[in-house]
Order: sequence, then structure tokens, then C-alpha cells
Amino acid sequence: MPLVEVAHLVKRFARRGGLLRRATEVLAVDDVSFAIEAGETFGLVGESGSGKTTTGRCLLRLIEPTSGSVVFRGDDVLRLSRSGLREARRHMQIVFQDPYSSLNPRMRARQIVEEPLVIHRVGDRTARRDWVAQLFGLVGLDTAHLERYPHQFSGGQRQRIGLARALALHPSFLVLDEPVSALDVSVQAQVINLLMGLQRALQLTYLFIAHDLHLVDHICSRVAVMYLGRIVEVGPAASLFETAEHPYTRALLSAIPAADPDTPRHRVILDPADVDRHVPLKQLSGEHWAAI
Repeated sequence: MPLVEVAHLVKRFARRGGLLRRATEVLAVDDVSFAIEAGETFGLVGESGSGKTTTGRCLLRLIEPTSGSVVFRGDDVLRLSRSGLREARRHMQIVFQDPYSSLNPRMRARQIVEEPLVIHRVGDRTARRDWVAQLFGLVGLDTAHLERYPHQFSGGQRQRIGLARALALHPSFLVLDEPVSALDVSVQAQVINLLMGLQRALQLTYLFIAHDLHLVDHICSRVAVMYLGRIVEVGPAASLFETAEHPYTRALLSAIPAADPDTPRHRVILDPADVDRHVPLKQLSGEHWAAI
């Protein structure tokens, strides 16, 4: 049984009208379904505005979905009471894209990491501080810097603080919302290696949201491609990258920079007219599906 099972997830945003503009509705997530097995890294990719971040936040009910279901360890998260959701969030956490805006600039690093423990009333003050110090070491930070403020850390260090905060309650599932896109390339590899090491050590399950397909190919076992709120292709990473069938997936793959700049490239330009958003996913082979 999958650890996380998403079925027919829909999210609509109401856009207010103005003096000369009618009120409209934006369909950000349109009938999205996928499952994530325990211990795997499932990639969700697409360009900005494709709905991938909204999908990730709907899973944790940071944004309330319009309809659908998100089953986590046998319980539908979308039907949980306030107390039930509070308990579920101990096991489902998120690491945000921007490691600066997601940290309170008025709080010291120790307070930021300790905050989830205080909210959930875990342990006494001494036990919490000991665990925070352990978390700092776990994510590769110097415990001598626990009393520093976020602006006194580098971008990569701030992302490690966000990761330590997400791990504070011993979660089993993490939503990683473009966790390295705001970092320098030299730092990205360090954070990715840290995430992979933590996954092995703590038996974590990841939903990895990204637009960098080269990175997704490196760390994800399965990948779903989103276009205008819908999943248009999904399958094992190796299969999807080698034999992409949907025109949008092919366009994304053609944009990946080549290791050798002299290698001839064929850039695929997507014509939106070639994409019928209402075509259902069709099984191509094994676990590889595409809306073609």
C-alpha cells in the first residue's frame, strides 16, 4: 500500500472582479492523481504556473483543496478534524523554496528549529534543546551558531535550518518545494547529497517538486510531469527520460543544457495547439503513462 495516495485532486482559485473586470475562476490543479511508495523520491516537474507547488501544498492542507482525496497512512488528510490534522502534520512536513523568506528574521536559529516542538508540546526545555543541537549536527551545521539570526547564515545554511525544522518532529514524509532552486550551483549539490543521505538514514519519503529535469533525473525514482494543472506524463525516471511521449515532456527535456556545449541540440518548441488537456492518461508500458 502506498504511503501517500492522491486521487482526483482539484484546486480552484477565485479571482475577484473589478470595475471593468468580471470575477473569474482559475483552475490551478485539475484532476491530479498519483501515489508515492514508502522510501521513494517522487518527482513532480513542470514550468512555473503548472500547478506543482499548489499540488504539494494541498497535500498538507497549507492550501485547502476544492475536491479530491489525499490518503496518508490510511487516513484521508482532507477529511481530518483540526486535531487529527495537527497530529498528521507531525508526520508530514515541507521544506520551502526560499530559505530566507521561510525563516522568521526575528528568531534565532535555535528558536526556529525548536518551534515545532514547542507547538506540539514535545519534551521539556532541556530535551528540546538537546534535540535541536542534534538536528543541527544532522544537517551539517555548527552548534556554535545556534544563537545566530537567519541573516547571519548563507543561503545554503539557511536551507539546512529549514530542513532541520522540518525534521524536528520525526516525520516520515517531506514535501521538498524546489529546495535548491534559490541556491548557487556550487551549494545545490551539497544540499542534494544531504537530502539523499538523510533519506537513507531516517527512512524518509520525498515529494520532490522542481523544474530542473537534470536534477530530477539524478535523484527521483519516478516522475510526473505537470502542464496547466494536469499530469500529462508519469513513469519511472529512466523510462520517461529515455522515451518521453508527450510533446510537453519532450519540450522540457530538449531544454536541458548539454554537458558538452558543442553537442548538436534539437530544441523542441511546444505548440499549445498540439496539447488536448482533456485527453486521459494512457498506459504505454509498465508504469509509464502519458496523455496522448
